[in-house]
Amino acid sequence: MGYFITFEGIEGCGKTTQIKLLAEHLRAAGRRVTQTREPGGCAIADQIRSILLDADNRAMLPHTELLLYAAARAQHVGEVVKPALDEGGVVVCDRFTDATIAYQSNGRGIDREIVDTLNTLACRGVRPDLTVLIDCEPVQGLERARRRIDTSSGPREERFELEALAFHQRVRDGYLALAAGEPHRFLIVDGSDTIERIATAIARQVVSRMEEQHHAVR
Repeated sequence: MGYFITFEGIEGCGKTTQIKLLAEHLRAAGRRVTQTREPGGCAIADQIRSILLDADNRAMLPHTELLLYAAARAQHVGEVVKPALDEGGVVVCDRFTDATIAYQSNGRGIDREIVDTLNTLACRGVRPDLTVLIDCEPVQGLERARRRIDTSSGPREERFELEALAFHQRVRDGYLALAAGEPHRFLIVDGSDTIERIATAIARQVVSRMEEQHHAVR
């Protein structure tokens, strides 16, 4: 049986660093790990990602944005996530369905029922076993995100970083509400702590929960 771990949080919360560290930890322990991201994770979804995150596309309508995310997710789940889980591997993904709820429903104001319907359609029954929410203040996260963008040699994926602070606060509030509603699935981590302490706390919890699942299905 596979194990699906997703990482969530606002821009600049430190997800990417922690995903890399957790994947390394699990591989060192002998686990077969697929490390991936949304939007993206495969060739077709990566092309959709380039449209979604390009700051030149700021005229994009909220429902266009939502439909593009759903399309990218459908391809990603079918091509990458589901096959890896079916083979019994661990999948560690940077963002998944919770991001669409937090950003497109809480952030953009799209009706939650519409978002849930599209998530269900795209996921084909795939749900995270554990979601790590790295929580941080929007001001701090945006400062980190902008520094990363300014020092990156790749494309300037900054369409969301250019949103008003109030938007990012709504997204954060949306994430915290999701975590409060499903405390058994979410692990909330303080993003203002050191990289090392965050990584240690995440690894400990992940290993513990994976062992619990293993014993439960025996």
